[in-house]
Amino acid sequence: MEPKFKIFHNDETLSETIDKLRNDGIRDEDMYILAYDNDHDRRTRKETDAKKVGVKVVGFGTSLKNVFRGKTKTILTKLQKLGFDSEKSERLEEELQKGKTLLVVTNQDRVEF
Repeated sequence: MEPKFKIFHNDETLSETIDKLRNDGIRDEDMYILAYDNDHDRRTRKETDAKKVGVKVVGFGTSLKNVFRGKTKTILTKLQKLGFDSEKSERLEEELQKGKTLLVVTNQDRVEF
């Protein structure tokens, strides 16, 4: 099952969407936030309590490799581990480079953004 996603331009809309998804029964374990800027990524996850794409998702070996990879390669790897193909991962990574934030929902067929 391919993950669902939405790209956001502002954090307030992102937060409202996450609240709506929770009210619709989507579990926190199935929601992930990705941003190109590490500070923005951390701040957004803290404000929304969404999960990061960490060791549990990508595995220990990949996490260790990501320490030595550039930001672009790290994000591409995370997107592919979440279930996106290479082409889609590259398009989404380009959007993140523009300062946008990505919300990814996994394991859910019924998600409507």
